[in-house]
Amino acid sequence: MPSINLLPWRQALRQRRRKEFLVGIGAAVGLAALITLLAHLAVSSMIDAQNRRNDLLKAEIAELDKAIEQILALEEQKARMISRMEVIDRLQASRPEVVKLFDQIVAALPEGVYLTSVKQSGKKLEFNGVAQSSTRVSAFMRNIDASESLSAPELKVIQTGSNAGPGAQFTLFASQRAPASAAEEEQGGKRATRVSEARK
Repeated sequence: MPSINLLPWRQALRQRRRKEFLVGIGAAVGLAALITLLAHLAVSSMIDAQNRRNDLLKAEIAELDKAIEQILALEEQKARMISRMEVIDRLQASRPEVVKLFDQIVAALPEGVYLTSVKQSGKKLEFNGVAQSSTRVSAFMRNIDASESLSAPELKVIQTGSNAGPGAQFTLFASQRAPASAAEEEQGGKRATRVSEARK
């Protein structure tokens, strides 16, 4: 005899399909949430890695800035040391020039001329002295012009008479020559010889 199913099978099928649909939706939502979480974790990991690289780069840049500051400080110190060495070299080179200058002044002084003071301002020299006559002052000027270390004699003041005392008081300006080369020094030696001979 045929069996007749009197149970509400359509309703049961409907409920089963609804459950399957809800399970599928839940699985899809869970999968989407899992993918989103994994993507978030991956992006966060990438951001953290980039931040660590940025921090490392910032630290290296700071170290380089310190190194650059130290290099600049060393360069400034080097420039100061070089300038000091140049000053010392100039002073060392000028030492024989001073001795030579005074030798030339003594060689240029004719008989009857006495210096009371000598002042130097840069390359400019000022001579104050007493001469027996203005002719002696003229001879002193000629000797200066022929000197190796002195040039451009210029007479500013000459006083003669009772107010000036015995002889003639004078103020004379001259310029110091630049250091000569070897050939010029040889010619200067000849000029100094002629000056000393003229004094005799």
